[in-house]
Amino acid sequence: MKKLLLTIFGCVALLTIGATNVNAQNYKNAIGGRFGNANGITFKTGLNKGAMLELVGNFRSTKGIDYLRLTGLYEVYNPINGAAGLTWYYGGGGTIGSYKVKELDGDVYLGLNGVLGLDYKFKGAPINLSLDWIPTLQLTPDASFYSGDVGLGVRFTF
Repeated sequence: MKKLLLTIFGCVALLTIGATNVNAQNYKNAIGGRFGNANGITFKTGLNKGAMLELVGNFRSTKGIDYLRLTGLYEVYNPINGAAGLTWYYGGGGTIGSYKVKELDGDVYLGLNGVLGLDYKFKGAPINLSLDWIPTLQLTPDASFYSGDVGLGVRFTF
């Protein structure tokens, strides 16, 4: 477990050091849905040149577990040469929420997240798509590592 966490943090550090040519996204704000293991809503807003804040509110209800989470992610964007409108991004953040196993008391859910993804803004249309991977180091109610949620974001840009 320690080796896996050190590997992930090392990769994020190398990506941060290697990002020298960061351009801003070609939209300021976007709102829409994120569809994956847990469906929900997503909002992105530009912070500074090449960085955005993304908030993801999602929920999941299965036969044994219900949860509601709010995730905040700081994302750094990098253009992909030769592919207009397409960027890749990485970053990190945290999650807070409510976690309940049926027939037991609920608990607070806290986690640390990484993010790695692709983002595409259609030229001439207010539509944005993203495909990302968000691994989580769950801190409560039990400490564990979740290898990730892959999700598709579909947003209206403004």
